[in-house]
Amino acid sequence: MRNALPEMPAPVVAVLAAYPAGIKAKLLSLRRVILEVATKMDVELNETLRWGQPAYVSKGGSTIRVDRLKGDSSRVAMFFICHTDLIASFRELYPELSYEGNRAILLDVRSRLPEDALRHCVSLALTYKLKASG
Repeated sequence: MRNALPEMPAPVVAVLAAYPAGIKAKLLSLRRVILEVATKMDVELNETLRWGQPAYVSKGGSTIRVDRLKGDSSRVAMFFICHTDLIASFRELYPELSYEGNRAILLDVRSRLPEDALRHCVSLALTYKLKASG
């Protein structure tokens, strides 16, 4: 029993339309997780493009981007701003996830999403600036 997701902006639709089916499906699943968490937390999100990638921007949070990994058709990533300590926090909380440096959680296109962990990581990112200033 899920609420309908907001309509996707045309520029984001255009970017996702260019991806192979498996990658597009996984990115749409990440979008769903991000939007559901934001709705549950009553966080207003702006869905847009940043650096040509679908991005989710909240006033009190850190931007989240999703995209495939360049040169790797088997994985997608959820990117976070690299000068935050978000990935370091995620590594402590979820050592079983795969990471790229201090900027991304890596996810296999063919594997089930670790939704509980991702929901928690997204919630931390959506409130990052509020916690940093508080």
